[in-house]
Amino acid sequence: MSDWLKTAWLIGVSLLAGCSSSGDSVTVYTSQDQVYAEPILQRFEQETGVRVRAVYDSEAVKTVGLINRLIAEKNHPRCDLFWNNEAFRTHQLAARNVLAAGVPIESFGARTRQWVWNTNQIGRAELPPNLAVLTNAQWRGKVVIALPLFGSTATHFQVLRQRWGAARWQAWCRALLANGVMTVDGNSVVVQLVGRGEVALGLTDSDDIRAGLRNGLPIAGQPLGADGLVIRNTLGHIRGAPRPGLAKRLAKFLQSPTVRTALAKAGAIDPVEAPATGEVAWPSLVEANELAVSELQSIFLD
Repeated sequence: MSDWLKTAWLIGVSLLAGCSSSGDSVTVYTSQDQVYAEPILQRFEQETGVRVRAVYDSEAVKTVGLINRLIAEKNHPRCDLFWNNEAFRTHQLAARNVLAAGVPIESFGARTRQWVWNTNQIGRAELPPNLAVLTNAQWRGKVVIALPLFGSTATHFQVLRQRWGAARWQAWCRALLANGVMTVDGNSVVVQLVGRGEVALGLTDSDDIRAGLRNGLPIAGQPLGADGLVIRNTLGHIRGAPRPGLAKRLAKFLQSPTVRTALAKAGAIDPVEAPATGEVAWPSLVEANELAVSELQSIFLD
């Protein structure tokens, strides 16, 4: 074989070796904000040669839209891995037998529920000492929250129901609404309204506050203390997934220190994880979900 033929043959072998996984693909459904998740998934593609098909959720129906899709696809799954930016709905999937048996829910990185306020209108010393105070006349018409039927706000409200008991929680929700609380489509909208000075105070997530600060909004944030919630990213492996091996490979990558650092730098998770503000009994929370949602709908939608 001539030298040039040997060279061509070697180049061809190298190219085939480098493209050996080019036909591999993995499907991930994720409620993590696309602006944060997409660069991470692209990095996985670059490092492994495995193509990622990502399906994202919208802000207005955060997490719930993908949960309903996964349940609908339960008998014919198309998704391999569910990357959730909170925990409740992942446990809900486990209860519905959508997740693979014997494979634990994995978690990494965290955000926190926080006060967000307009620094031109109120100071840190004026913040309410707890959530119960939001029903006082002092805060009438001055507070905004995301509609508590979706995303982390829904999880937070249901955790409060578990901590306080249904009767106290319902009374607080009704009093909150009667005190003129504004409900909007998502935590990012909460930050925008507070930043524009349309409302003085809001409840939101720490990542949304960081995004608002990057955009130059006159806002500040602070964890809610005993009424708060640490929100961890979770990974659920889908039962009967087409590519379970690639799902495990992607899950390992997502939990790596490199990804954690990248997500923290982007603002998706807190640089230092806050201590938990109390244990959450996830099975009980899932069991009570249908009733809690019905109660929330009757209060905030009727």
